[in-house]
Amino acid sequence: MTAPVLTVRGLEVSFVGTGHPVPAVRGIDFDVHANEVLGIVGESGSGKSVSSLAISGLLPPTARVRGTIRLGEIDVTRADRETLRRMRGHDVGMIFQDPTTTLNPVLPIGRQVIEGQVALGRVAAGAARGRAVELLREVDIPDPQGRVAQFPHQFSGGMRQRAVIAMAMAGRPKLIIADEPTTALDVTVQAQVLSVLAQRQKESGAAVILITHDLGVIAEVAHRVAVMYGGRIVESGPVEEIFRRPRHPYTVGLLRSLPRLDGKEARLVPIAGQPPTPAQLPPGCSFHPRCPLGGARERCRTEEPVSRDVAPGHRSACHFAEELERPAAAPTPGPAIAAATPASPAPRVAGAASATAAPAEELLVIDGLRIHFPIKAGILRRRVGWVRAVDGVSLVVRAGETVGLVGESGCGKTTTGRAVMGLIPVTGGSVAFAGQDITNLPRTDMRRVRRHMQYIFQDPYSSLNPIRTVGDIVAEPLHIHGLFEEMGGARRIAELFELVGLSRTMINRFPSEFSGGQRQRIGIARALALQPRLLILDEPVAALDVSIQAQVINLLQDLQRDLGLAYLFIAHDLSVVRHISDRVAVMYLGRIVEESDKAELYGRPVHPYTQSLLSAVPVPDPASRATRRRIVLEGDIPNPARPPSGCAFHPRCFKASELCAREAPVFRAQPGSPTRVACHHAGPLDRGAAP
Repeated sequence: MTAPVLTVRGLEVSFVGTGHPVPAVRGIDFDVHANEVLGIVGESGSGKSVSSLAISGLLPPTARVRGTIRLGEIDVTRADRETLRRMRGHDVGMIFQDPTTTLNPVLPIGRQVIEGQVALGRVAAGAARGRAVELLREVDIPDPQGRVAQFPHQFSGGMRQRAVIAMAMAGRPKLIIADEPTTALDVTVQAQVLSVLAQRQKESGAAVILITHDLGVIAEVAHRVAVMYGGRIVESGPVEEIFRRPRHPYTVGLLRSLPRLDGKEARLVPIAGQPPTPAQLPPGCSFHPRCPLGGARERCRTEEPVSRDVAPGHRSACHFAEELERPAAAPTPGPAIAAATPASPAPRVAGAASATAAPAEELLVIDGLRIHFPIKAGILRRRVGWVRAVDGVSLVVRAGETVGLVGESGCGKTTTGRAVMGLIPVTGGSVAFAGQDITNLPRTDMRRVRRHMQYIFQDPYSSLNPIRTVGDIVAEPLHIHGLFEEMGGARRIAELFELVGLSRTMINRFPSEFSGGQRQRIGIARALALQPRLLILDEPVAALDVSIQAQVINLLQDLQRDLGLAYLFIAHDLSVVRHISDRVAVMYLGRIVEESDKAELYGRPVHPYTQSLLSAVPVPDPASRATRRRIVLEGDIPNPARPPSGCAFHPRCFKASELCAREAPVFRAQPGSPTRVACHHAGPLDRGAAP
C-alpha cells in the first residue's frame, strides 16, 4: 500500500483559559490515503472540527497541541507560519460549512477563488481572471465568464458552496477537508455539491476528510468512517462494516436515531441525555452515562476503554464490543441494549382509524393563497414588478393530522406558514381556521385567533430572548392574552416544562444555559402554553444533531397523540417528513405541484420534481450505492420575480416538452389515486428518461 497523504498520531488539543485546560481532542490516530474519503461523524462538541483545524494549522493561540500531524513531508505541529501558509495554499484545501461567511461579501467571486494562488506566486496576476473562469467552469457554475465578476450575494447557496469548492481546489491540493459542506443546503443542491466534489476528487486523486453529522451522506460517499465522542475516536473502520455491524453502542445509537427514507414506520430510538461538554467529561468511558449497554457496569464508570481491533480494519473503544453482534439495519435492538432501554409509547399511525370513520374536521383551509411582494426601483421607489413568493396555494389540514410541506429553499414554504399566522399580508386567496375566514384580520382579532394556533421557528438560538429566564419566555403568551392566573400561573409553567421533558427546576435559567435540543423544547413549551389546536412547525429539527433530532421528533409525536394537535410541518428533510407526516404537499416556485397521502407520495411519486427530490435523499446504507438511481437537477430554482413561462419546472425537468414551455399545467386529481398533481406528463418514473 502507498504511503498515506495524512498521518495523525496521538493528537491532543486543549484550550487554555483562566481555569484548567479544556480537552477538546484526546488522543486520536488515523491515516488518509490518496483517492480515499474518510468520514468523521459525531454530535456537536465531539471534537470533529477542532481536529480539522489542527490538521490545517488554523487553531487559535489559546490551543495547545500534542502529538504528530504529518502531511507528506510537512510536520504540521512544528511548522512555522510561512510553511503553514504555503501548505494551505498548495497541499490542503478547506471547505467550510457556511459559504456565506467563508466568502467576503465585498469582493468579486473570481478574485476570491484565485487570490490565494496569486499571493503565493503560483498564478500570474495577468492570468488570474482566466484561471478563475476555468475553476468556476470545473465546478459547474453556469456562465463562468459572466459570473466571475459577480459578488457572493448574487449567487445562490449551492453556487456559493461550489465557488468555495473551486477555491479549495485551486492549488490542486493533496488533501481536502470538507467540514459540514452540505448541512445548510437543500437535498437537491446537496446532491449537486457532492457530485461536484466527487468529480473533482476523482480527477485530482486527492484524499478527502468529510466531517458531517449526516450518516446518509457518509454512506453515499465515504470509504472509511471514524466516529468521535468526547474528543476520542470510539469506532473506526470500512463504511460497509460500520453500517452493517457497528461495534460501539454510540454508533448503534446514532444509526437508530435516524428517520429513514427506506425504513419501516418504527418509533425512533434516540440516545438518552445530552453529550458532555469537554470541560465536564465523566470518568471512565465518557459515553457511559448515556449508554444502555454499560451505564450500570462498574468497569465502564471507572476505566476508560482502549481502542482495539474487533475485526480486520475495524476498531472499537468499548469494553463490551463483542456483545454488539447484530446488523445495524435490524429494526429492534440487540438483547443487551433492549434490556436497558425503557419502553416508549408507540407513535400515532396514519390511517389507523377505521375506514368507515367520519373524516376529521377541516381545521385549516388555505384556498388560492397568493403573496406577492412589490419590486421598487428609482429615486421615487416606484413599483417595477412583483416577487410571486406564493402564487395560488390551496391546502387543507384536518384536526389531529400532520401535513408536511416540502420543497427547496425559496419555494414559498415559510412564507405560506407566516401568512397563515398573519405575520405577513395576503395578496389574494383566503385562509380559514376552524371555519372562520382569518385573511388579513385586524391585529386585535388576529391575536385572539393566534391563541389557537402557534408557530415554532427553526432556530432555537434566535427565537428565545437571551435576557429573560426561560420561565418568563414560556409564560409570555399567557401574560399577553391575560390568562396567566386563569390557566394556573406558575403551576401551569411548571407543568409545561414537564410536558416537554424538562425539569421544573430549570425555570429560572437563561437560554444560554441550555443545549440546542433543550432550547427547542422550550420553544415547544411556549407554543403549547395557550392550549392551541394547530402548530406550524418551520424546520423545527433542522439545526439539531441526529440523536437530539430524534428526541424532539418523538416528543412531537407524543404531544400530538396526547393533546390531539394538528401540525403543518415545514421542512426540506424528506426523511423526517416521511416519518412524522400523514399527508405531504410538495412546493415549487410558489405553487404546490403534488399532494398525496404519505404512502402514495413516497411509494409512487408522479411529478418529476418529487421524483428528483426523493432520488437525491442520502440513504444510510452503503450497499445501495451501486443500485440507487439518482436524478441530479441541473441549475437552481428560478427567480420568483421572473418565473419561466408555462410550467415553472420545465427548465430543469427531464420530462419537459414543448407543451411544458408553452402552457402551465392544471392542478388535478389522478384517476384512482389520492394524489393531486400539476404536470402535463405526470406518471411513474421512466428510468430510461431520467438523466
